[in-house]
Amino acid sequence: MKIYGLIKTTLLDYPGKVASTIFLGGCNLRCPFCHNMNLVTGINDINPIPYEEIMNHLQTRAGVIDGVCITGGEPTLEPDLIRLIRSIKDLGLLVKLDSNGTRASVLEDLLSKNLLDYIAIDIKSSFTNYSNICFSKIDDIDPKYIDDIINNVSDTIHMLIDQNQVPYEFRTTVIREYHDLNVFKQIGEMLENADSYYLQNFRDSESVPNRNLHGYTKGELQTFADMLSTKIKHVGIRGID
Repeated sequence: MKIYGLIKTTLLDYPGKVASTIFLGGCNLRCPFCHNMNLVTGINDINPIPYEEIMNHLQTRAGVIDGVCITGGEPTLEPDLIRLIRSIKDLGLLVKLDSNGTRASVLEDLLSKNLLDYIAIDIKSSFTNYSNICFSKIDDIDPKYIDDIINNVSDTIHMLIDQNQVPYEFRTTVIREYHDLNVFKQIGEMLENADSYYLQNFRDSESVPNRNLHGYTKGELQTFADMLSTKIKHVGIRGID
């Protein structure tokens, strides 16, 4: 188990809770707007935080924080994820998992074992655009691999919508160069009857691979949200000051 980052206290990462956030490494996608690309391609240059140090911190904070957000990278690629989650829950803490939804069988297993208390799934775009967005600058990607990614995300979407065991949200980082009204019409069909969906306005930073991307205005995002609200129970906007 290698943990590459820790936010000791956050009010942002776990809705309605005080939490710590743990960052795992590696990802099966290569999105040009990723804010954690160092955790995707640069983990060999990062010194992992000892597992015991993480657990000691959580034990001392168990009376202060409500839970732990596990993010990445893509956490479902970690072979020891179940061990990590069980150790956290043994401390009486809630667990929120951030995922790209491409490992549906892992999520299904975690749900069947009652190991998750909140799930956030990143929807990168409409499925017709996944190959362009999720595999940026990769010319030799196998089309069958892309199909497998899309099928897994689709399975994850339906699995979460069909269950009533764990609260969840879907979310999309909204980028002017990649998302428009037609894309969100398709996403609305993909997420029909979902409980919650959030439009997260893109913000540039030095860690983003493509530095030529832009977000939308609040009014433009509200237009998307109003349209999506005809399909999804709750649609919110994040990242607007």
